[in-house]
Amino acid sequence: MAVREFSPIYQWGFSFKTPKFLVPLLNNNVFIFGKEAMQSSESFPFISSKECEDATFTSTPVIIKKKKRVKPTYFSPQNDSLLSIEPSTGPFSESSSSSSSSISSSPESTPNGSLIIETSNVSPTEPTSSQDSSSSTTESSSSSSTSTPLSNSTTNIIPSSSTSTTTTTTVTPCSPAPSSNSKSIAHLSDDEILDLLQTNKLPSYSLESSLAPDFERAVKLRRLLLASSSPLSHSLPFTDYDYSQILGRNCENVVGYIQVPVGVAGPLLLNSRKINLPMATTEGCLVASTSRGCKAITLSNGCRAVVVDDGMTRAPAVKFECLKTANQFKKYIKTNFEGLRSVFESTSRFAKLVQIKTAIAGRTVYIRFKATTGDAMGMNMITKGVDACLDFLKTQFPEMEIISISGNYCSDKKPAAVNWIEGRGKSVVCETTLKKSVVESVLKTTVDAMIETNVSKNLVGSAIAGSIGGFNAHASNVVSAIFLATGQDIAQNVESSSCITLMERSGEDLYVSVTMPSIEVGTVGGGTHLSGQNACLEMVLGEDKEEEKGEKREGGKRAKRLAKAVCGGVLAGEISLMAALSAGHLTQSHMQLNRAKKEALPGAK
Repeated sequence: MAVREFSPIYQWGFSFKTPKFLVPLLNNNVFIFGKEAMQSSESFPFISSKECEDATFTSTPVIIKKKKRVKPTYFSPQNDSLLSIEPSTGPFSESSSSSSSSISSSPESTPNGSLIIETSNVSPTEPTSSQDSSSSTTESSSSSSTSTPLSNSTTNIIPSSSTSTTTTTTVTPCSPAPSSNSKSIAHLSDDEILDLLQTNKLPSYSLESSLAPDFERAVKLRRLLLASSSPLSHSLPFTDYDYSQILGRNCENVVGYIQVPVGVAGPLLLNSRKINLPMATTEGCLVASTSRGCKAITLSNGCRAVVVDDGMTRAPAVKFECLKTANQFKKYIKTNFEGLRSVFESTSRFAKLVQIKTAIAGRTVYIRFKATTGDAMGMNMITKGVDACLDFLKTQFPEMEIISISGNYCSDKKPAAVNWIEGRGKSVVCETTLKKSVVESVLKTTVDAMIETNVSKNLVGSAIAGSIGGFNAHASNVVSAIFLATGQDIAQNVESSSCITLMERSGEDLYVSVTMPSIEVGTVGGGTHLSGQNACLEMVLGEDKEEEKGEKREGGKRAKRLAKAVCGGVLAGEISLMAALSAGHLTQSHMQLNRAKKEALPGAK
């Protein structure tokens, strides 16, 4: 029988997942039976390989077979966490007393499912660990060995010597001890915690988790730390805010929050329903101008918006050894769409793959996945699905090298012709026909003047500038303000603001439309759960009269409704600004609403 030499280990136990596996670990006082680990109060000496060779075994060893080898995990009784073990630590060193051991009887079943085990020791030594001094041990002379079940309470260890003494050792179950950091930093003073931060003994990013649920104190301490190296004005507020909403979801290293005014433009009659548009902005005149456009549209029987396409995109870049293999891969993608769709859709209940397009540059292939993502904006959702597809494709093309999960053929948060042509997110078109009387009375201009200004500015001027998706007056103004108010990803304003504004005669009236191929919005996820942003979001969405209360919503219906509202707001903004430009009122209105002096305001102090 080969006896394996255990490395010296101090205080650490082993956890085995196999229920029928019993191992006496003689060098660290731990017995393992199934999922239970029990700590013996008796110290057992370390047995070297040489001594194991010289040992004589007086009975048949206990051998419990298992189906497969289970790799043990290490745990600390003090903090119940995984740790790396240093073999050189502990009282069981090379100089420690040693003895040989053998198992002298076979196990027997007991009613409670434990086993009876007898261990025969040769020349046992005294306890060497101070932690064993409090154990309860009794010795008595006996001519024969006795047996005791190994249970959750006690077991018998029977040493073998010339005097045949029996030692009964109490074994108590291992139970998780309190955290090693018994004094939480929450009990420290602000000065003590600040000292830990300044000496890099406590990372600033862990303040919230360390001081939970007092997140405001965490923010306050981070501000104190920042103030020691950078100027931080008290004008940046941090009190009276529910930081639990953003922890682990929206922002890190928080030092406060900014106050952005929220105005309301409207009402806007959109698809036979009146809505109000919340707009978070610091640009004076923007909300007033958009409201004027909403008024003109509503007085002209409203506007109509349609989502003509839907699909978020993600485009990884993969590389091959040669162009030939890259081209074979491209053909494989084209002919195996159904298989890839199954893999993709297995990662989410809501993601539905609708298209895969590829492009080759040298030996690198760019794969543009397009999928609907329900009411979510969907970047994380589609990235998860794409990652699963790449794992599958790697099994088909082992030589494939994944360069990046995003290869910019998506294209996210940057102007790109692919989004302008193919669309990304929600592709929406909104139209209205303004009455001639409304153009003249509300917008203070004429139909012909607005058409001429639109052609010269939005079409020809943008073409001369080489614009991509910028054939409009100020779509990004309205998009950004609504995005900020409703908890959208403000950086996606870049592609979401792509828009072409068209104006033409319709009899004596004015036909106006805006086409926006890549509005990226969601009504779940991101910042939509924050209380203020959620309130603004519900202001836009309102109640759906087409579905009864409690009825399950159609997937993506709310996100599409939000995209239509954004497009309708852009239409109102375009109409009002183009009217101001054609009438020459732009400078005057901005001086009045964007540059007013404080002392000129009513009630100013």
